[in-house]
Amino acid sequence: MPSLALSLGAGWASGLNPYATVLVLGLAGLSGAIDLPPDLEVLQSHWVLIVAGIMYAINFFADKIPAVDSVNDFIHTFLRAPAGAVLAAAAAGHLDPTVTVIAALVGGTLAAGAHTTKSGLRLIANGSPEPFSNIALSLGDDLLAVGILWVAVKYAVVFFVLMAIGLLVMGWLLPKMLRRLAGLVRRMTGRKARA
Repeated sequence: MPSLALSLGAGWASGLNPYATVLVLGLAGLSGAIDLPPDLEVLQSHWVLIVAGIMYAINFFADKIPAVDSVNDFIHTFLRAPAGAVLAAAAAGHLDPTVTVIAALVGGTLAAGAHTTKSGLRLIANGSPEPFSNIALSLGDDLLAVGILWVAVKYAVVFFVLMAIGLLVMGWLLPKMLRRLAGLVRRMTGRKARA
C-alpha cells in the first residue's frame, strides 16, 4: 500500500506543481529520508534536481503574477497530466505491470483533475483587482503539493482518505467553477445568458 500511495500522491501533486514534486522526491531520496522505488531513483540525480529547481523557480515567480499565471497554467495543461502519469508509473514500476499501467492512468487523471481545479480557481482569482489572492493561491498550491507527498509517504491510509475527500471536493467544485467562468466570459463579451 505505501508504494501505491506514493504513486498516486506523485501523480496528484504533479497536477499542482510537477517541479516541486520532482524536487521533493529527489531531495528526500538523496537525503535518505525516503527510499525511492528503483524507477524513481533518477530523481536523485544532481542534473535532474538542478533542472527541476530552475523550472520550479521560473514557475514560482510566473505563478504569482495575474494573467502571466493563466498563460503559465495553459502551457502546463500539456505538461502536468503526462508528468503525473509518468511519475505515478515510475513509482509503481517495481510492482506488477498491470498495477503500473493502472497507476499511470489514475495518476494522470489525478494530475489532470488537480490542474483543472487549480487553473479554474486561478482564472476566477484573476478577476479580482488585488494581487494578494493570486499569491496566496499560488503558495497554497505549492504547500499542498508538498503536503500530499509527505502524507502519501508517511501515512498511506490517511493519504487514501484525503484523496477520496479531494476527489469529492474537485467533483463538487469543477461544475461551479465552469459556471462562474462562463458568466465571466459572457460579461466580458457582452453576451446575455440564454433563458
